[in-house]
Amino acid sequence: MSVKRLKIAGPQEALELLGEQDKNLKTVEKEFSVEIYLDQSAGAADLWLEIRGPAARVKKAFSEIRGKLLALREEGTSGVQGPDRRAARAAPLSEDAVFRTTDGRIIRARTPNQRKYVDAIASHDLVFGIGPAGTGKTFLAVACALREMERGACRRVVITRPVVEAGEKLGFLPGDLLEKINPYLRPIYDSFLSMLGPERWRALRETEAVEIVPLAYMRGRTFDDAFIVLDEAQNATPEQMKMFLTRLGNGSRMVVTGDATQTDLGSKGASGLWRAREILSGVEGVAFLNLTDEDVMRHPLMRRILRAYEAWEKKS
Repeated sequence: MSVKRLKIAGPQEALELLGEQDKNLKTVEKEFSVEIYLDQSAGAADLWLEIRGPAARVKKAFSEIRGKLLALREEGTSGVQGPDRRAARAAPLSEDAVFRTTDGRIIRARTPNQRKYVDAIASHDLVFGIGPAGTGKTFLAVACALREMERGACRRVVITRPVVEAGEKLGFLPGDLLEKINPYLRPIYDSFLSMLGPERWRALRETEAVEIVPLAYMRGRTFDDAFIVLDEAQNATPEQMKMFLTRLGNGSRMVVTGDATQTDLGSKGASGLWRAREILSGVEGVAFLNLTDEDVMRHPLMRRILRAYEAWEKKS
């Protein structure tokens, strides 16, 4: 027997979540074959939902209920958020907006190249975003993926990266394999956290609506109705790139991001991103978007650093 508890802000939120006469609660109990109780500690204002049953069923029921609770809070229908926050969440997005974060910030393309990139993602099944660090390649791809999920255009988001240091360097890191590769996936976690906040991000991970996985783990899988992003693709070998591109299933789309001029594989010719650009340019349904230092949105000094390195490399 497993037990999980979920805190409810008050009676109004409990009513909105559970429904009249606990109709929604009874539906979840029946669907997952668990028992759910509403509990209030003596002398405390907080309410708790307690879910009991077999561990696997309790986990699924807990994720389902928490996801609904987070949706209620983000929509502003519960008493947890103020009227200004509710109005911001309900306001329609402007034409140039890509995604509205949990805290109400609007993510949008800021340069003409970024706008072309976002538009290409909306109109093509496979898009390559190529450019230096700081140009928003991955961040905008993640925002577009979440936008498509909110619209119901895809059921899940899958993000993958190659792990280049597969030998001795990786072996020296502590923990099991998943713990060893976690540092390589951390930049993607940060993008999701900044857009979704920790609670909603955790809920999407637990329900597997969002999956972040090393590129090597993609072999043998096919993704239907998914939005799939390959990040740091300059570090994928040609064989890995071909393997990744053939994971595309029905109703899915892909975005590949990377910098074809920078690879940890030893040479441009060893990079699957470089090879894919040669092979797939001109193929119907595939778009290549080049971002430059003019699209860098980080610290202003970063643009000057990139230009200085490019000038030095040309002289060398």
